[in-house]
Amino acid sequence: MTFLRKAMIGAGVGAGMLALSTLGASAAIVCSGNVCWHVQESYEYPPTANVIIHEDAWNAGPGITFREHEGRGYWNGDRWTVW
Repeated sequence: MTFLRKAMIGAGVGAGMLALSTLGASAAIVCSGNVCWHVQESYEYPPTANVIIHEDAWNAGPGITFREHEGRGYWNGDRWTVW
């Protein structure tokens, strides 16, 4: 095999491994009113949560506050509600 062919195969294998490593990654920004938080898993929020789910690349505007919290739930005013 020539060097160029080996390099092309190596690049293809590397690109494939990189693509597979990002398949499981899921991130989003969830907002309830003007309070937002980051999530790493997709959840189906109850209709009473009144949340909006944005892609991770979404840019918050002025007046948006970020409050982080681990686990499944949502902000309801100043209180984290778990379901």
